[in-house]
Amino acid sequence: MSPAVQADLQDALADILYPEGNHWIATKDDTVLHLVGTMHLNYPQMDAIVERLTPTLTQADAFYFEILQEEMKDWERKLAADPSPVLITSGPTLVDLISEEDWATLSSEMADRGIPSWMGVKMRPWFLSMTLALPACIIQDPNGTNGLDARLTQLAKEHGIPQYSLESIEDLMTMFDAYSIEEQAQSLARMAGTFQNIEDQIATMASSYFEEKHAEVFVLGRMLGQELSGLTEAEFEAEWAEFEQQLLIERNANWMTHILEIKDQTAVIAVGVGHFSDEHGLLNQLEQAGYSLTRAEF
Repeated sequence: MSPAVQADLQDALADILYPEGNHWIATKDDTVLHLVGTMHLNYPQMDAIVERLTPTLTQADAFYFEILQEEMKDWERKLAADPSPVLITSGPTLVDLISEEDWATLSSEMADRGIPSWMGVKMRPWFLSMTLALPACIIQDPNGTNGLDARLTQLAKEHGIPQYSLESIEDLMTMFDAYSIEEQAQSLARMAGTFQNIEDQIATMASSYFEEKHAEVFVLGRMLGQELSGLTEAEFEAEWAEFEQQLLIERNANWMTHILEIKDQTAVIAVGVGHFSDEHGLLNQLEQAGYSLTRAEF
């Protein structure tokens, strides 16, 4: 990045609450919460992280995840009988809902990931968007999503520690279906350009994650997304605001209702690290709820 862009990055980060740290301890009376920021993709560095955290986290009374791995696997099995939650099974398909130019851009990105057009055209826009946000090497790797959350799930299982979900599959489906298929398709078309160079984007995200600079991931994503999208600043900011509202602000608020019910025990809250920072982040919300926060080893 040029010195000017780097300066813009630092200026943006200066206004963000809790921009760093992948392991924080929140304490209030006899309640101790270990907030561990996860990344859902598989990297070998995570083995050493789990080894370092094991002596501390295995003393916990419970582990809380976004959604339990078993619940996700059960939902995936049900998709074999009824794929309608992720596929368009009736009515217009994506090629009917967006322009030829936008479909050509998306088709090129799908081809790079080994997804045939006949399959992509039937994917619900939110599902195709999530798929295109991953490079081919991860999509085609059966262990590609064996991230830190999966590793911590196994750790809790090995030590017989109860596990709970902070949300349900139904919660996620309600969120994804909040907009009509037509609205989703137009949003996907507007953001089609942001799926370029996804390998570089993922590598940059991982680098920031292992340096425990999680807010940097979002600021860089915002800056790069604006550049790649080809949208005006106002158009891009509107899209970004919707993304942030749905995937971060509303989910964080819902999770906090469950987290604040945890009393008089030690618990691990293992969720995507992107949910930690900023005013709507879990760390600031816990501080506002009277918890004392301390950054811990990761």
